[in-house]
Amino acid sequence: MSATVIDGKAFAATVRAKVAGHVARLKEENGITPGLAVVLVGQDPASQVYVRSKGKMTVEVGMNSYEHKLEADTSEAELLALIDKLNSDPAVHGILVQLPLPKHLDEDLVINAIDPAKDVDGFHISNVGLLGTGQKSMVPCTPLGCLMMLRDHHGSLSGMDAVVIGRSNIVGKPMAQLLLGDSCTVTIAHSRTKDLPDVVRRADIVVAAVGRPEMVPGDWIKPGATVIDVGINRVDAGDGKTRLVGDCHYDSCAEVAGAITPVPGGVGPMTIACLLANTLTACCRANGLAEPEGLTA
Repeated sequence: MSATVIDGKAFAATVRAKVAGHVARLKEENGITPGLAVVLVGQDPASQVYVRSKGKMTVEVGMNSYEHKLEADTSEAELLALIDKLNSDPAVHGILVQLPLPKHLDEDLVINAIDPAKDVDGFHISNVGLLGTGQKSMVPCTPLGCLMMLRDHHGSLSGMDAVVIGRSNIVGKPMAQLLLGDSCTVTIAHSRTKDLPDVVRRADIVVAAVGRPEMVPGDWIKPGATVIDVGINRVDAGDGKTRLVGDCHYDSCAEVAGAITPVPGGVGPMTIACLLANTLTACCRANGLAEPEGLTA
């Protein structure tokens, strides 16, 4: 058998279409336009690409996009002053500071300066605490995208055995919280886990988020399991070229799994779609309006 391929690109397009429809209604019925502010410090080429595509998609769904580009040597005080200004600007519903920041800036300090209600990345310590205690929060975009894909594929996740490989604050930990919230039995595994292959083999759902190219082979996967591959790794493809691979060995996993996300074209496109969904959610909450259905955790 070969796995059903979960097409993240197509699914992300449907999420963006839902967001756009809701934004149009907000404008028409309430005269409100959601606004997303993105702050980029320095010239990191990958970050510049991300910020450009975030801005473009924000405008495509009918939202306002505010881009703030700062020099690499911007002081912490200047950056915090900008965040303070955005926090108090009623036209801005979401604030995203593009990471990584230049070395002289304290990422934790900067992230925790954002108003938690506008923290569309879901990294603020208040949002982490709210998610961990099962309360309404802003949820990190990548795990939210994974959850949406899993719900779309399975309907209910209740009672399923899920293994999350990786314990990062950005994906692994929040992913585990979201799966618990949907009544899965959850194991967080990582590089120090004893008998990692055996742990992974019992899972109905495997979320791989370790950042190690093709670390998970097909013989770790239980037949029929759903594999969500969050990894994006560049590897040498010969002739001075590189190619993108996930944290799972795609071909061998796809032979065993019931469903799998490809890399590229799986989880990646969902991240920006969920950023837009989070901005919309933040705007609705700020204005005391009903939250968009199917776009939140």
